[in-house]
Amino acid sequence: MMTAKERVDLARNPGRPNTAAYIDAIFTDFFEQKGDRLFGEDSAIIGGIADFHGTPVTVVGHMKGKNLDENKIYNFGMPNPEGYRKALRLFRQAEKFGRPIITFIDTPGAYPGLGAEERGQGEAIARNLFEMSGFSVPIISVVIGEGGSGGALALGVADKILMLENSIYSVLSPEGFASILWKDASRSAEAAGVMKLTAQDLLEFGIADRVISEPEGGAQENPSKMFVAVSIAIREELDGLCKLRPAELIRRRYLKYRKIGAFH
Repeated sequence: MMTAKERVDLARNPGRPNTAAYIDAIFTDFFEQKGDRLFGEDSAIIGGIADFHGTPVTVVGHMKGKNLDENKIYNFGMPNPEGYRKALRLFRQAEKFGRPIITFIDTPGAYPGLGAEERGQGEAIARNLFEMSGFSVPIISVVIGEGGSGGALALGVADKILMLENSIYSVLSPEGFASILWKDASRSAEAAGVMKLTAQDLLEFGIADRVISEPEGGAQENPSKMFVAVSIAIREELDGLCKLRPAELIRRRYLKYRKIGAFH
């Protein structure tokens, strides 16, 4: 059985398919839309409209690169506030036209730079959480790699949260956790086990709704098989959500997040 640290390493493997790869493989007629109409374009988030098995949808996700040069372009998957505002612009458009929203989560967290804070990073994330909670269209989030802190949650207030077998979702990185709790980042492997950040842990806690099996060795070992598995999972979940009335969708989403962190 794999340790939590081994799953963290797999979640961060640069060879794993990124959001653009899933969009290319699963959706057709993808039309990318850029910019937040306020400050600029953030390549750390990609989004647009597409067709999913005959259903028009809005697709948004974090972007990571396969090498150093690509990661410089995508800021290592860490969005600035304009990235989250671009995402929200697309979410509002989906709500207006009644399109389901599909998000792909893969980020170590929101970018913590001075400029990002000056331009309202915290408010941008909070605004997404607030508005996503009240949208009347189905929302499905798929964690394909790292799901780090509010940077991930800003795309993750969903009716269904699907996680790949070797993905992680946590309040912060194991290194950050170890640095804060034990003042020793080298204890990150121990922290990963304590944090309960694996897909299996989160399914047990009721945070994740479904775990999608990966090929042996990780998603990067057989991307084609991974694309098929993710497509099937999204389609099955979306078929069920599309049968619900908007008011029922919102009610269930509210209850889902009210239950998180509640123990008896």
